[in-house]
Amino acid sequence: MLSVENSNDFSYDSDEELLNSQVMNDNSDFEEEEHNLQDAKCHDAVIVENVKWENDPISMEQFPFTKSECLLQPKACNDPIEYFKHLFTDDFLDEIVTHTNDYARYVLHDQKTDARSRIKSWKDTTKEEILVFIGLILHMGTIRLTRLQDYWKKDSLFGFRVFGDNMSRDRFYLLLNALQFSKVTEQNSKDRFYKVRGMVNLFNARMAEIYYPGREISLSESMVCFKHYVTNKLNRRNMKFCTITTPDGMVVKCMLDDSDDNQNAHKVVLNLLDGMLDAGHSVFIDNSYCSYELVKCLAGRKIHCTGIIRRKEGIFPPEVREANLKKGETIAKFANGVMIAKWKDSIDVTCVSNEFINDIIVTSNKRGDIRSKPLPIIQYNKYMSSTKKLDHMLLPYYPCERQKIKWPTKVFIHVLQLIISNANFLHNEFSDKNMLLYDFRLSVIRCLLKQVTVTRIPVCDSSKLEHLLEAREEKNGRKMRKQCKRCYSKGKRRFTIYVCNDCDGSPGYCLKCAKITHV
Repeated sequence: MLSVENSNDFSYDSDEELLNSQVMNDNSDFEEEEHNLQDAKCHDAVIVENVKWENDPISMEQFPFTKSECLLQPKACNDPIEYFKHLFTDDFLDEIVTHTNDYARYVLHDQKTDARSRIKSWKDTTKEEILVFIGLILHMGTIRLTRLQDYWKKDSLFGFRVFGDNMSRDRFYLLLNALQFSKVTEQNSKDRFYKVRGMVNLFNARMAEIYYPGREISLSESMVCFKHYVTNKLNRRNMKFCTITTPDGMVVKCMLDDSDDNQNAHKVVLNLLDGMLDAGHSVFIDNSYCSYELVKCLAGRKIHCTGIIRRKEGIFPPEVREANLKKGETIAKFANGVMIAKWKDSIDVTCVSNEFINDIIVTSNKRGDIRSKPLPIIQYNKYMSSTKKLDHMLLPYYPCERQKIKWPTKVFIHVLQLIISNANFLHNEFSDKNMLLYDFRLSVIRCLLKQVTVTRIPVCDSSKLEHLLEAREEKNGRKMRKQCKRCYSKGKRRFTIYVCNDCDGSPGYCLKCAKITHV
């Protein structure tokens, strides 16, 4: 079984597992820029081109990597909270506080709002309160319960004081329902995900400001661990969260996409790679986006590209399409610096690359089994495993999975998971101390929440304590007496003027009993 914390050696044992493991999930982020749209037009030109397929790979080029992996804004300290705040800046907090308060006021003054609604008790939130709210959300991923209200229960089976001491249950529910990331009056018929667009753009902009990745990167669909339902959408349950990931599993850039057509997929890829083109990167792309047309277009921008082709549409060599191979056999064709190859494993696996030729390499898996695979498949498995690795790392920490939460809030929680995961990667890479994600999260949560110290009062045996008996004060010239506690327990009725103020309730004791119970 793959370890959640130690997943650097994750790889696929078979290509059937590889194809079946592509994660098809949430959400769509799509900005059209003129430069990338011009690049996307090259696909239309290629489709009408008469491609001549050859057996010789002489047309393939190698592009040097002209940049280097680096932290553009280094941190001088090793504290996890500083790395978290390095990514989750005041810009995020300002957006959340402003839009949440605006939305709450809008609903508060709406005549349709029920007078008994919880929103009627709304008070404007602050950045400090949002940080506490985020700390509670993160801690709910550490302590996973079926129902939200259980975190505030005082029952001895629960008793998580940290939640009630930091925020009341009603206030938490109020913030959870009022949380907003866009203007109340904003409507965009062309962008179905405008409610979270600004938040995702802030994440991408911040990552671009502080970090540049190394040569190898992967582009795939990340997993969002929530059931979702987006209105005003033809396919309401088909949201994809597309990411660019480093080999270690750090998300460099992400966007939301709900497109299914191949042409739109090319635009998504070029949008994600904006800022990294013409640098000699080696990109590994999953089968939702990869095609001959895309790989040829990226070669024109000095980008190496390798991927698996699921659809055999568009330009495709007939010899490869029609080849009936036995297990272990392979066939490859080359055109315009691009190779398309088919390899027979338990199923047919078709790959495309402008970097690797179809050399057969002998490898062994974790069990020591010797296998022969084409080089593009080996490299693809090696670098695309980072997305699967990230999913396995984040899966145990998703809170409120079964709760009915608005989909923008679910996307926000997913982005929050990416931020704390990225902060952990940066901390381990560029500081003097390595921490597991679990320990890193707890350190951040401790800083976001108030430290609740529980003072335990020891149970004392009064018979073994040295207490001082005192005579009761006179009232109206008369001595006030009290029944002896020990005599009463023995069934005797005796009154005394002496009491022990050190015992609970200041009980009375006669001198005889005081010698027994008090030393």
